[in-house]
Amino acid sequence: MNRFTKFLEEKFMPAAGRIAGQRHLQSLRDGIILTMPLVIIGSFFLILMFIPIPGYEGFMANIFGDAWKDKLGYPVSATFDIMALVASIGVAYNLALKYKLDGLTAGAISLAAFLLATPYTTMFTPEGSDTAYEVGGVIPAALMGSQGLFVALLIGMLSTEVYRWVVSKNLTIKMPAGVPPSVAKSFVALVPGFAVIAIVWIVRLIIEATPFESIHNIVGDLLYTPLSAVGGSLTGSLVAVTLIILLWVAGLHGASIVGGVMDPIWLSKMDENRIAFQEGMAAADLPNIFTKQFFDIFVFMGGSGATFALVIAILFWAKSKQMKQLGRLSVGPGVFNINEPIIFGMPIVLNPLLIIPFLLTPLVIVLTTYIAMSTGLVPRPIGIAVPWTTPPVIGGYLATGSLAGSVLQLINIFIGLLIYLPFFKIWDTMKVKEEKAAEEKN
Repeated sequence: MNRFTKFLEEKFMPAAGRIAGQRHLQSLRDGIILTMPLVIIGSFFLILMFIPIPGYEGFMANIFGDAWKDKLGYPVSATFDIMALVASIGVAYNLALKYKLDGLTAGAISLAAFLLATPYTTMFTPEGSDTAYEVGGVIPAALMGSQGLFVALLIGMLSTEVYRWVVSKNLTIKMPAGVPPSVAKSFVALVPGFAVIAIVWIVRLIIEATPFESIHNIVGDLLYTPLSAVGGSLTGSLVAVTLIILLWVAGLHGASIVGGVMDPIWLSKMDENRIAFQEGMAAADLPNIFTKQFFDIFVFMGGSGATFALVIAILFWAKSKQMKQLGRLSVGPGVFNINEPIIFGMPIVLNPLLIIPFLLTPLVIVLTTYIAMSTGLVPRPIGIAVPWTTPPVIGGYLATGSLAGSVLQLINIFIGLLIYLPFFKIWDTMKVKEEKAAEEKN
């Protein structure tokens, strides 16, 4: 165990620290976070559309008419269906700030480049017809949402890198000192903006001459599909959770670092479930189990490592003064899935004893949750973007639209308690001995 701790300190932590500080990963994370308030707002209206109360649909239809669900769906579409647009701006904005460039300009250029990369066509099936027709001159809503998220993220980074390179070579138009700053900024953006648009335009023309036809298709086939297969599998999910935990063990925010890569996949799968659920598919038959809510709501209760169970163990079984005080300080944040007091207060970081349950608990919970949802005992996440700070029991109900989700959360907490308790008792006994030794010395 000492050898493992030494490896973490000397090898893993420096490498993980470099990854955590990587500006592109940070920009991906922050760009996606920009979409979350809108998605959560849309989820509120989605909840109103499907409140599982007997007679609710008839009540709403009597008051607002038979089309009440369609009208409640307007805000859902307005928020979910611009996920890629917002992310393209957010990624470029945050990456530009890291290069000390104008973030708004970078975001605007990225947005234009993303729209340029998107073919203005969509398939439309007239009412009463079985044949779909290609319609031109329209912005496809599907590609503005989760389906276009990967392209938006890539173009956000690419356009900002081109912008940075052009500015670093001083290939910009500089206005006289008396010109207002806002006007001067717009002229500075002319050459970088032209370079970005020209590059994306040329790339689009080249790809249109291939069987892929569009940048969205090539990114989907070569990047999203393989990553989606990994992120949507049990094995890939276990690997992702392991990496999150190992980074936390090294004192780094594992969820943010791994989330920079995995969140686009899990958000896309969340939206696939949302669309299928809105179209009437039963929650047990939705296409994806592994969505962002699977991890935020069912696995990481109390925070990474599923430490809400550890908080309960401390509150009811702690004997040392230090652990009792830590339990009182940790229960409030723990209810809202914030566990920095536990991770750094016990500490779990670089703690050979507590690393074991900290890793084992979420891995076991991934398995139990997967089994419960794959067998139909618990509905799959229905696509509602439940905030990660939602307390246990409430979160499970909102994520699945069923009390079975709340019951699964309680079962997972109990499983976590069984795993954490033996290790915590050993740690607590050590602290009691330390306190007694300190008292005797005084």
